[in-house]
Amino acid sequence: MERVAVLVDVDGTLVDSNYHHTLAWSRALRDHGEDAHLAAIHRLVGMGSTQLLQQLIPEADESVTDAVKKAWRAHFDSLLPEIRAVDGAERLLRSLHDRDFVVVLATSSPEDLLDALMERVGARDAVDVVVTASDVEAAKPDPDLFEVALERAGVDAHHALALGDSVWDVEAARRAGVDTVAVETGGFSRFELEHAGASAVYRDARALVDELAASPLGRLRRAA
Repeated sequence: MERVAVLVDVDGTLVDSNYHHTLAWSRALRDHGEDAHLAAIHRLVGMGSTQLLQQLIPEADESVTDAVKKAWRAHFDSLLPEIRAVDGAERLLRSLHDRDFVVVLATSSPEDLLDALMERVGARDAVDVVVTASDVEAAKPDPDLFEVALERAGVDAHHALALGDSVWDVEAARRAGVDTVAVETGGFSRFELEHAGASAVYRDARALVDELAASPLGRLRRAA
């Protein structure tokens, strides 16, 4: 069989953390005299931090945005004990690994935070490659993360699928030439994800693994 890969987002896809990110950004902004509606912040979760702040506080100078990023991390760390894995996340990673996918974690999170999140998921032994924010110059929705993931997985875009939860995952993957399978656990609706270009949308990781054989991932594996 040919080598095929799945490029897996973490926040909102494997761990139920997007609303914790939203709260952390809200508190960090207020720490530094800025503000944004929670709904506006949530719509941007999945972007890299620089792009997110450019959207929320475009007039702020670099010293302010750097301070907000630092405060965000402190607030998010305080929320970490509340974060849990999405139902079916570990089983999904193991199922993909057992079907001989190259399993790549492709996340805009820093590596130390990824380690903390994956402690909740388990199945690190089912992961073959990890790509984090430190490996790229630009985070989602730029395609860099998925382009590096493809390179490290040793496959081209036609032998890979992305798995994510946000329209930013779908956009970044599309710009890298990769189709996306999406889940709704990040707070984006089926309609939004399909409109962004997702090839299929599932309720959560458990629903995807239950239908894995019939999914685009299953079809990719059989075609290789």
